[in-house]
Amino acid sequence: MPGCVVIGAQWGDEGKGKIVDLLTEQVDVVVRFQGGNNAGHTLVVDRGNGPEKTVLHLIPSGILHDNRLCLIGAGVVIDPTVLQRELDSLGERGLVVTPERLRISFDAHVIMPYHTALDIAREERRGGRKIGTTGRGIGPTYEDKVARRGIRMRDLIDPDRLRRRLEDILPERNALLEWLGARTFTVDELVAQYAPIGASFAPFLTECRQLLNDAERAGKRILFEGAQGTLLDVGHGTYPFVTSSHTTSGGACVGAGVPPRALGHIVGIAKAYCTRVGAGPFPTELDDAVGQQLRDNGNEYGSTTGRPRRCGWFDAVAMRFAAELNGFDQLAITKLDVLSGLDEVRICVAYDVNGERLERASADLELMEAAKPIYETLPGWTEDLDAVTRMDQLPANAKRLLERIAEVVGVPVGMVSVSPRRDSTIVLIEPFGA
Repeated sequence: MPGCVVIGAQWGDEGKGKIVDLLTEQVDVVVRFQGGNNAGHTLVVDRGNGPEKTVLHLIPSGILHDNRLCLIGAGVVIDPTVLQRELDSLGERGLVVTPERLRISFDAHVIMPYHTALDIAREERRGGRKIGTTGRGIGPTYEDKVARRGIRMRDLIDPDRLRRRLEDILPERNALLEWLGARTFTVDELVAQYAPIGASFAPFLTECRQLLNDAERAGKRILFEGAQGTLLDVGHGTYPFVTSSHTTSGGACVGAGVPPRALGHIVGIAKAYCTRVGAGPFPTELDDAVGQQLRDNGNEYGSTTGRPRRCGWFDAVAMRFAAELNGFDQLAITKLDVLSGLDEVRICVAYDVNGERLERASADLELMEAAKPIYETLPGWTEDLDAVTRMDQLPANAKRLLERIAEVVGVPVGMVSVSPRRDSTIVLIEPFGA
């Protein structure tokens, strides 16, 4: 049974967690395949005591469903202290996560304290040229992974092995930290801190690749959950203002450890407008009252950092780029309700770059920084969408916006979200069929 991949189609924060939570009802396994605790997926679910907000950073969004197996794949970088706090927080709310519900890849790399220290020190050193990293140690951990000097979850469960790895790694990391003016670390203190952590997580560790491939061959439904967004992909985004992993559908195979045949249906998640956190080009950014209205109405503040998000109109040029790169079968448009009350809404249908009209975005930083949006303006609507459950209940102008998005991007709109609640998503195309 082919799986379904949920991918952010913009710069992250598109509402992937809500869509994953919704689709988990139809699957057997949910796997997070890349990123780290720099991502935050926000869910609003009524579990019997009214709507309750849950923010997950590492645990897959499917964890709120009973009898679903959630996996953290080898492509994820894990801060074990953050993961433990997340588990504790769920437990305090009556959702005790056991190894029967959550499994973690032996080969997922570990964010160590020196990674976080490096991340913060480097960003401070950049001064006015900051990239906008969250300071969680994500980039330095992926850097060590590629340089073959990383610590993996399997290393934590053997103190002697952990010590040997740190003895090889730490001198170079400490030299760099000292040069940056940051604190250094000793092998003894890290072994003392992380060996007990390894012991506590040992029951959760498994060969995720093998488990997923067995599930795929058995015909089970698998949902692949991405983090961040396509335009932050390390290989195809607006480099260097990108994250440190592959956020695209192709990254699901690498990060989870499955063959391409396991990816059947690809859903691109996009807001009805655009947001971005941190530095980097953003052609449709609104530095005006409308931008602030989008920020306020959409509560556009980072679930991980709390930073205000930059807001702008829907960018169909960037979306076409994302659709081609990922092979989207459908779009899920979220936060349509945030546009209610605007007299008009806009879609960027092309860029003007030094007098030349461009209809495809690019990974070329200078081109994207020079791009000026060419807009198409549509009438807005005043109706509240909170009670909408079907397409025929949407205001005519809201439906026209969705139709136009599908036309200019070239991908059908298969889902529409009109509020943060789990039950407020209109499903037009079932990823797993009727």
